[in-house]
Amino acid sequence: MDLTFRQVDVFATEPFHGNPLAVIIGADGLSDVQMAQIANWTNLSETTFLLRPTHPDADYRVRIFTPQTELPFAGHPTLGSAFVWTSLGNTSKSDVIIQECGAGLVPVRRQADRLAFAAPPRRRIGPVGADDLTHALTALRLKPDDILSAQWADNGPGWMVLQLPSRRDVLAIQPDWQTLQGQRVGVVGAWDPARDGTDAQFEVRAFVGDGQGWEDPVTGSLNAGIAQWLIESGIAPAQYVVSQGAALRRAGQFFVEKVSDDIWIGGNVVTRISGMITV
Repeated sequence: MDLTFRQVDVFATEPFHGNPLAVIIGADGLSDVQMAQIANWTNLSETTFLLRPTHPDADYRVRIFTPQTELPFAGHPTLGSAFVWTSLGNTSKSDVIIQECGAGLVPVRRQADRLAFAAPPRRRIGPVGADDLTHALTALRLKPDDILSAQWADNGPGWMVLQLPSRRDVLAIQPDWQTLQGQRVGVVGAWDPARDGTDAQFEVRAFVGDGQGWEDPVTGSLNAGIAQWLIESGIAPAQYVVSQGAALRRAGQFFVEKVSDDIWIGGNVVTRISGMITV
């Protein structure tokens, strides 16, 4: 079976500096086992499979796999999948693209020359408990006085977020991957315009305690949850820019905008590989 394949660069400000995503189109004939095997083989943080929708309002359905498991929602796979779907000549039923995924229906819209998805409802919010926080601080080699706040911002993957005073503090983190096992921790800190410049207002890093442990270079789901928390709490304005990936020599950029009751997470997507995959 030959299926159309794309590999795209999501949230990149320059070539090969965003988060890569593999997209398999017309994957309705694949089994769960085949999807899991392909995602494990591509060895990217996520691989998506585009399917016919089952919900009458959806334009397409997507299943999102890491090399180890399936996710109900993830940010860069959402933008990358929507970009590939539209690049194949498809048109949405309404003025926004409606993606169906494990988390439900996710709107995606054009935002200038970018795509943006509406941050989905969080599954868990509120302060992080003492045991979970102690675990995370130990894994990131931080002390309680090093952070300003700790909140759950889980919209599917399970993100906990620590707010640090500055971008410099965020970039200085050197995690203990063995201790991090079982946790997904995001860290956010404000840019200092005098020291860091004005290209962004916040720096983010994403630490994943799965397998050997790894840092995700550019993370849409995490930034969606962070944006909801920061804007609701008044820490961030209704519109701002996020930088992520500097510690990994990447240059990811997110454009956050609150419109009415929705918070939109936008970024660039570019196709880097186009072809067929034989299953």
